[in-house]
Formats: sequence, C-alpha cells, structure tokens
Amino acid sequence: MTVRILVTSDTHLTIGARLPDGLLRLADRADHVIHAGDLVRMDVFDTLATLAPVTAVVGNVDDAEVASQLPDRATVTLDGITFGVVHDGGGSNGRHERLRGWFPGASVIVFGHSHMPELATLEDGTMIINPGSPTQRRRAPRHTAVWMELEDGTIAAADLVHLD
Repeated sequence: MTVRILVTSDTHLTIGARLPDGLLRLADRADHVIHAGDLVRMDVFDTLATLAPVTAVVGNVDDAEVASQLPDRATVTLDGITFGVVHDGGGSNGRHERLRGWFPGASVIVFGHSHMPELATLEDGTMIINPGSPTQRRRAPRHTAVWMELEDGTIAAADLVHLD
C-alpha cells in the first residue's frame, strides 16, 4: 500500500489569505501532511486537517494560539519510517549534523524557515527535507512543496513540486 505525504512549511498566511489551490489539491490527495512551522494562524492547520491528518510544529512567526497548541519539535512514524520535524534548523554551517543530532532515530528530517527548498541524503541514508514555501518564495526561484510516497516501509518517491 502506498502512503502519500505532503511536506510543506512557511505558509505565512495573514487574515483573509488562503492556501494556494495547488497545495490544497496535494493535501486532498495526501494520507498525511507534515508542516514545518510558520502557519501563522491555527486555521491553516485546521484547513489542512480537514483534508488529511497533520503533524505540525510551531514556527518563529506563529501567533499565540499556534504556539500554545503545537510543539517546537515533533516526530511521527508513517509506514515504519520515522520523521523528525522542526521549524528552524539553524545556520547552514553544520545544519545536517545538528538536525541529525536532534532526531537520532529519524530516517527523514524536515525543517523550514529559510524558504529554500532542499532534498538531501546524508551518508547514513537519512533524508533531509526543506520544502521551501508555497506562498513566499523569497530567494527561491519558485513556490514549492515536497510530495513523498512510501511503500512497504521504504521511500519510493520524494519530489520537489513547483506550485507556480
């Protein structure tokens, strides 16, 4: 059985704004959504949760409601694969090692904050993912998210999706 996962971060939605249609379509197809923080408002979590179960962490610009309901770090195991999730992985120098130290049992580590997409695999096989941002690309060339598919306890696909 295939487990489909949408990985996103840094949605930064202000009052009156809504998630991009492309992101909502992916969330509707997903079996699980992972959000690496900066939702800003809890209704972003609630919207995603109507489409699929959500694992999310608090980011540095989230409001008090989000901060009171979401953890700074989270782990979730899907199809036998453990994901570690945090918003800010710290400076780029030593980031992968730092993230690995924070989540020693994780096969996949998701972080956000920089808005710069990254899919990397460390020497030990750990996958590091920054999905970028579906709403504020900043220095990144496109608005992005990551789509993953797990099959029988293995990562069958992990692809950067352009939402533009």
